[in-house]
Amino acid sequence: MIRPALTALAIVLALPAAAETRVPQSQAEIALGFAPLVKEASPAVVNIYAKVVRQVQQRRRSPFMNDPFFDDFFRGFAEPQPRVENSLGSGVILTADGIVVSNYHVVGSATEIRVVTNDRREYNARVILGDKASDLAILQLEEAADLPYLDLRDSDQVQVGELALAIGNPFGVGQTVSSGIISGLARTGMGAGDGFGYYIQTDAPINPGNSGGALIDVNGDLIGINTRILSRSGGSNGIGFAIPANLVREFVNQARTGAEEFQRPWAGMAGQPVDADLAASLGMDLPEGMVVSDLHRESPFAKAGFRVGDVITHVDGEVVNSPSEMVFRMSVAGLGDLSVITRLRGGEREEIEVPMIVAPDQPPANPVQLDDKTALPGLTVARINPQVIARLGLPLSAEGVVVTDPGPYAGRGGVQAGDLLLAVNGQQVASTDDVYAILAGSGRWIQLDLNRRGRHMALRFRL
Repeated sequence: MIRPALTALAIVLALPAAAETRVPQSQAEIALGFAPLVKEASPAVVNIYAKVVRQVQQRRRSPFMNDPFFDDFFRGFAEPQPRVENSLGSGVILTADGIVVSNYHVVGSATEIRVVTNDRREYNARVILGDKASDLAILQLEEAADLPYLDLRDSDQVQVGELALAIGNPFGVGQTVSSGIISGLARTGMGAGDGFGYYIQTDAPINPGNSGGALIDVNGDLIGINTRILSRSGGSNGIGFAIPANLVREFVNQARTGAEEFQRPWAGMAGQPVDADLAASLGMDLPEGMVVSDLHRESPFAKAGFRVGDVITHVDGEVVNSPSEMVFRMSVAGLGDLSVITRLRGGEREEIEVPMIVAPDQPPANPVQLDDKTALPGLTVARINPQVIARLGLPLSAEGVVVTDPGPYAGRGGVQAGDLLLAVNGQQVASTDDVYAILAGSGRWIQLDLNRRGRHMALRFRL
């Protein structure tokens, strides 16, 4: 456990009561700056080298490649060839037995992972839990023991203005430390449109290679995992974002239980932030919270008495002002517990307990991958249920059959995962068995009627 003394810090600022601080007592202590803190914390930050091997189809470059006379000359030329891609990032050791956290975009697709500690020890590693939406991955180092590690701080106690240090391996130059402050909290809308982004903002310089590195406070505790920057040039402009430590803690908890994928509680609900105009229409004095705009009939919130038009202001006492914050708060709460939700309806506030559950897999999704006996082999479809809605991000009102994987042939024709399949060759489909039966007996032409994000489409294929 790393617990560096704070006496060497040149600046001391007010932290929550749980954090003990002390004013430097001498000129010598002031002169040391952050050195003792970095000396204690940096051994727990590692460099990560990830290798990805992809099979790439070679382009046909000669008109003679299909000529039987030249067949031997070009044999194997167009076959898939391996292409090796390397990525560099950082990670943070969280336990003495080698549990490491990093970003999913650093290691999520890796076929080989090598982790190098600050004292140049090297370990093979494997991803034991990853989630692309949250951009977090938990790794296990092989044959590791008695490693230095960082404690996770309660990130809900972090305040704007606190000093912070970012430790990582920017541009591959070696372990580097940069300092700054916490410049913002509860930043949302910074991700790639996945709706799961919820970050701590810092002006401590973060650059490529810092991804997965540590953002620590003046006590050496982990505040968050550095994940992205806001930049037009690719370099640091003083606006960096870190994934809060509380979400990291839940990832570690689930990884310890053997979870193969990260499970976040399902709300079965859609909402929007309450702005000034919406607050006025709802009779609210000030804009706050998130108004419920849609509810699935199986939603635990619907079963707890919530309805469209209710405003949610807090989850377990923490402020909620957007759908992204709602997702984050429920993810941190974890599965199996009851969360206290503060609801505002008709000017009255009420606290209601709602169970944190996974999206139900009822009725059964019954996924079917079409085989060579059908017109579009490789196409995979499933019956829509709450679990499918959550996994593919479908509208809560979606029903029927959805494409989960277009496969090689339908994919080339424009079909995408998440397309609602309404009809095949003019025949409406209500189940995956319907899709198989129609495509198994189709002729030379196929027509798929789809709904893609509310837009009707008709795609025709010729076999």
